[in-house]
Amino acid sequence: MLLNIKNLHVEINGKEILKGVNLEVNKGEVHAIMGPNGTGKSTLANVIAGKEGYTISSGEILFNGKDILDMEPEVRAQEGIFLGFQYPVEIPGVSITNFMRTAMNEIRKYHGQEPLSAGDFLRKMAEKEKLVEIHSKLKNRSVNEGFSGGEKKKNEIFQMAMLEPQLAILDETDSGLDIDALRIVANGVNKLKTDENATVVITHYQRLLDYIVPDFVHILFEGEIVMSGGKELAMELEEKGYEWIKQKMNG
Repeated sequence: MLLNIKNLHVEINGKEILKGVNLEVNKGEVHAIMGPNGTGKSTLANVIAGKEGYTISSGEILFNGKDILDMEPEVRAQEGIFLGFQYPVEIPGVSITNFMRTAMNEIRKYHGQEPLSAGDFLRKMAEKEKLVEIHSKLKNRSVNEGFSGGEKKKNEIFQMAMLEPQLAILDETDSGLDIDALRIVANGVNKLKTDENATVVITHYQRLLDYIVPDFVHILFEGEIVMSGGKELAMELEEKGYEWIKQKMNG
């Protein structure tokens, strides 16, 4: 099993946000996590990635059998976890090329590998640019500086393509995207899927799942995964809304 979350309870400033989340993700799978705003979706993504500001009161997160809760965020990234942000940050003065080369070589160093040569790096960059349909001019600009919302999301998928993580978590990567940008992002995700990696897509809307077909859909509601199923669950949710979940829980 690639990712195994057991009975995860998480607090922010003394308020419990996640109330016993259980989730199992295997290699080769795409999981979608859906739920209304404020129910803990981004908290779950951030806690897996190691973002500060959260208190894990109980539970565990195993990645490739290793307990990662005490690992720093950069170590989790080096282990193979990638988080695509809902609102990617700008890094003025750092070109995408330099940023990616540094990130890739840090991961290689962690795994005891030699740094990529300049030629190999540029060849890989050209290959991945085509794969995710990113404009080559973007790579010479500072990371996300002055990018449109769609360009930022495409850049996130490009980073994911370059780093080749075992587990990619995409936190509402569809927010603010027009249909063309959504298609490009989704195509990139689909092309990067292999039998050796997994993707967790966190979304508020069903429309992303028209492009990225999940193997499993989970409904996160009031801090717990209350329902799981196939893509048909997302369709039912789109039709009936989150009030339907409340009614099922109460009745």
